[in-house]
Formats: sequence, structure tokens, C-alpha cells
Amino acid sequence: MKPGIHPPYGPVVFRDKAAGSAFLTRSTATSDKTIEWEDGNTYPVVDVEISNVSHPFYTGAARVLDTAGRVERFERRYGGRGAN
Repeated sequence: MKPGIHPPYGPVVFRDKAAGSAFLTRSTATSDKTIEWEDGNTYPVVDVEISNVSHPFYTGAARVLDTAGRVERFERRYGGRGAN
């Protein structure tokens, strides 16, 4: 790597605001806010809106859309119009 062109890569805590969980990892993301972690050290903290802890796909709360019902409703409304 060329020196001086890459952002600093270091430990950062990502905190999920929706689920109230946090995890420590390494990243180039920075923040002015800090948090004292479980190991007693202080790290920058980045607040995220959603992570794997609160995302519906990973939690099993994902909803399946009824696309067939939407198509049928569209056909009822606009089915006879413009069909040449």
C-alpha cells in the first residue's frame, strides 16, 4: 500500500440503535463519539440504523409480499382498458 493515501484502519464499535446491541470490529469509519468497551478500552462508536441483529431478513420477521393478489387487483381495475 502506498503510504499517506489510505484512511486509518483501526478498532471501531458499531452500535445498532434499533436493537440496542453493539459489536467491536476494525474499520476505516470514524466518529467523534467514543464508548468504553467491555475490555476497559475506549473506542470510537458509529451508530447504525440497522444491522444483522435487527434486520428482518436475519431475524426471521421478513414479510412475503402477495404479488399474485396485486396482479389480480390490477387486472380487475384496469384489465379491460387499452387491450387491442
